[in-house]
Amino acid sequence: MKDMLNRAKESSNALITLSEDRRNAVLRSMADEIEAQSAFICAQNAKDVQKAHHLPINMQKRLELNDKKVRAMADSIRDIALLPAVVGQVMRQWTNKAGLEIKQISVPLGVIGVIYESRPNVTSDVAALCFKSGNVCVLKGGKEAYQSNLAIYKALQCALEKHALPKHCISMIEDTSREAVLEFVKMDAYVDLLIPRGGEGLIEFVKHNATIPIIKHDKGVCHTYIHKSASLRMAEEIILNAKLGYPAACNACECVLLDKALVETFLPHLLNVLHKNDVRVMFEDATWLTKYGAQGDDLAIYEKEWGDKIINLKVVNGIDEALAHIARFGSKHSESIIASDEQASTRFMQEVDAACVYLNASTRFSDGGEFGFGAEVGISTSKFHARGPMGIESLRSYKYCIYGNGQVR
Repeated sequence: MKDMLNRAKESSNALITLSEDRRNAVLRSMADEIEAQSAFICAQNAKDVQKAHHLPINMQKRLELNDKKVRAMADSIRDIALLPAVVGQVMRQWTNKAGLEIKQISVPLGVIGVIYESRPNVTSDVAALCFKSGNVCVLKGGKEAYQSNLAIYKALQCALEKHALPKHCISMIEDTSREAVLEFVKMDAYVDLLIPRGGEGLIEFVKHNATIPIIKHDKGVCHTYIHKSASLRMAEEIILNAKLGYPAACNACECVLLDKALVETFLPHLLNVLHKNDVRVMFEDATWLTKYGAQGDDLAIYEKEWGDKIINLKVVNGIDEALAHIARFGSKHSESIIASDEQASTRFMQEVDAACVYLNASTRFSDGGEFGFGAEVGISTSKFHARGPMGIESLRSYKYCIYGNGQVR
């Protein structure tokens, strides 16, 4: 592993000096290779899916690929190639009192390690975002997607070879054991930033063992608060989208907070709609469950990211209680309020501590592609350096270049 990471670090120079035109040409080649090898990638994915029956249903859904999804992966890379350059840009410039011209220049972070589970498309998304931003990436996927990740990685390598670039610009740790993860997270001599994205167990393991600086991409316990001033038709549509659009996604709604004033007028209708769509509703206590529950419903676990057609429901006595609940149980990912009351909306947008805060919209928009970033390395729930969907601008730092004419201090 040390030899591979050392070669990855040495490859950084090749990416820093690459022209933007050539960088984009390589990205387009990556997209073409992935599309051309779609049948092979899907065949390898089928091997992973066949072995995945023991996994939770949300992980199985995240694992599956088909020709349409592979084309979407290729299109994401093409979208990334179209983004403006972020490497070597003058971010600010000024002249100080000594007559020195100071420029703040954007630079890559260097070598970025990403540890992820289940989703094979992360392999191409991360590789393309890192390449566009001038960073070397080291990929460490989970064993459940091993064959899929390897097939995508080989397609990316073909593109690098076509353009005579070092293959270690995009590297992959093929050992899927926990021991390999433990070794990798301590390689701070070679890796500048580590991004873990996956289940709570993976995040906690990396957080407690890494010597490399990390940006967490934690679970998504996302809430939608229906304020008493909400358009109820809008609330219904947003809840259904946020829960059913892709239940396994980290930006899916896991808890509805319903204003007490709407219990008589809206709660029975909302429950009827959810049950008709085979959503299990988890109530705050046995009284609510007995009064409103249907077969399959149960008691809420507010800390849980269900990743399935299951949703927590809590009735709150106004915005203060809604804000307190989110502060206690939210994962700082994505939170939404459905309201027409300006005061309540403003308080929610200002006071909720999350990477993405929505007014009258679904939390499902927390996504690099939807934000116009082409894709994302992940959705950061951290506050330092980057927050929310991490695109190419989140994968750069800067340095100061100072131009003088003999000045001394």
